[in-house]
Amino acid sequence: MADIMANFKLNFTLIPAWVLSDILVYIGAALLIFYIIKKEERPVTVLMEFICFVFFYAAVYENFATLVHFYGYGRSLIMVFNVPLSVPVIEFMILYSGLKLLDTMRVPAWTKPILAGFFAIIADFSMDPVSVKMIFETLEGTIGRWTWYPHPGEPVIYGEPVLNFSGWMYITGYAAAFFMLGRQWHKKSNYSPAVGCAYPFAAVIASLLVLISPITRFLMMLDPIMAPYSNGQWIMLIVALAVPVLLLAFVWRGRMTGALSVKADFPVFLTMLGYPVINIISCVIGGYWQVLWLVALAGAAMWTLVGGIYALGRGHVMPAIH
Repeated sequence: MADIMANFKLNFTLIPAWVLSDILVYIGAALLIFYIIKKEERPVTVLMEFICFVFFYAAVYENFATLVHFYGYGRSLIMVFNVPLSVPVIEFMILYSGLKLLDTMRVPAWTKPILAGFFAIIADFSMDPVSVKMIFETLEGTIGRWTWYPHPGEPVIYGEPVLNFSGWMYITGYAAAFFMLGRQWHKKSNYSPAVGCAYPFAAVIASLLVLISPITRFLMMLDPIMAPYSNGQWIMLIVALAVPVLLLAFVWRGRMTGALSVKADFPVFLTMLGYPVINIISCVIGGYWQVLWLVALAGAAMWTLVGGIYALGRGHVMPAIH
C-alpha cells in the first residue's frame, strides 16, 4: 500500500483551483438530481438521460478527442479515463436547464435544439477561456486544466480553436433533438417502462453518430467547401450565433407559455446564472485579465437572455399551442 501511495504522489499533483471547480460542479449536479427527483413526472427516465449523456455520449466523445490529440485535460479528483467527470456533467446540466427554460417559451418544437445549443455556446464562452488559462506547474509538468493542440494556421480564440465554440451548438443540440424524439416515443408507448429505459441509450448513440459525421464537420468549418481547420470556422461560428438570434426575434418574439420560479427551480438558475458569475470571479482571482472581458461579456449575455425569459414568464404568460 505504501508503494502505491508513493507512486500516486509522484504522478499526481493536487491543484486547489481545479478541485474547487470540480466541487462546485458536483454540488450543482447533486442539487439538479434532487430537483429532477422532486419535480419531474418521470424522474427515472430523466436520470437515465443524465447517465447516458454523461457516460455514453459526452465522455465518449471527450475521451476520443484526447486520444486523437485534439486536446488534453489536467488530472482531477474523479476522471472518466482521460476526462474529468465534471466536464460531461456540466454539459448535461446546461442542456437540461436550457430545455427547462425553453419549455416556458412559446416556440415551435423544432427550434428547441437550436436554441438549447445557443445557450450552450454562450455558456462555453463563459467557461472555456478560464479553463484554458488555468495553467500550473505540477509533478507531471506544466499542465493546463484544459490544453488544446491546434492545427498549424488554425484560427483560435485565446489558444482554443474557433470550431469548439460552435461545436457546443451541436453536441448539445443533437442530444436535445434526440431526447425530445425519445420522449415523444415514450409518450406514444403510453409511458412503457421498457421504452423509458431504451430511448436515452438510443438517443445518445444517434447523437454520437451524427456528431462524428461529415455533417458536423461541415457545420463547424465548412468542410469540404473550405479547407479543414481554416477560416471557415469563423463563418460557421457567426452562423451558429446568428441563426438562434433570428429565431428568437422572428419566431419567439417574447411570447411565453409558463414561468420558472427562482426558489422552486433554483438548480436551473444556478446552472445558467450562477456559474457565469463564478467564472468571472475565477478570472479575477486567477488574474486572467486577458480573457476577463470575454468571460464577462458571455456572462452578461446569459444573464440578459435568461433574465428576460424569467421576467417575461412572470409578467405575461400566454397559453400553450397544442
